[in-house]
Amino acid sequence: MKPDYTFKYIIVGNAFVGKSNIIYRFTEGKFAENYKATINLDFSFKNMKIGDKIYRVQLWDTVGQEEFKSISRGYYKSGVCALVVYDITDRESFNNVSTWVDECRKYGPSTISLVLVGNKIDLEDNRKIAFEEGEEFAEKNEMQFFETSALSGKNIDKLFNDTVESIIKKMESGYYKGDDCGIEVSAKNAKTELKNSPGQKKKKCC
Repeated sequence: MKPDYTFKYIIVGNAFVGKSNIIYRFTEGKFAENYKATINLDFSFKNMKIGDKIYRVQLWDTVGQEEFKSISRGYYKSGVCALVVYDITDRESFNNVSTWVDECRKYGPSTISLVLVGNKIDLEDNRKIAFEEGEEFAEKNEMQFFETSALSGKNIDKLFNDTVESIIKKMESGYYKGDDCGIEVSAKNAKTELKNSPGQKKKKCC
């Protein structure tokens, strides 16, 4: 099924916070039992129907190891949304959220939407970061905030539904400009979406 719009998402955070499993749960509806750490970058997508339009969410999974950051930085450039993931049972992963946010803002477009995701809420008994702490950080940094479980699937669909709908609202308001905002427009919508933006390339951002 050909999408009307494609949204590029990047997923960042420390290694082993569950980034790949969040993606797998969203795209396949399953939990990946035989988890393997992502090497460099991984790519997947899922189509979502909202109203009468099809939106393709492209998911770029970056590695969490520090030594690979220079490889993945180029992929920040055209992200419409960045999911910054931490493990609610791992204080270090939360402490590093600020660094990941800075990376997204430094290398991503000025229009990138930042979303804070506290994963592994199925491990509530081992929680180290309170919901309120994540919520406070998100509010201070103007981020949407979700807590999820890739294992059980809790809030995974909500995470993507809410963020896609937020992007759609911004798109309809004319918030996104230029070629590198992370939105691709299908040929059938290009004329309508780009008519007020002279000089933009076909099938690029609205």
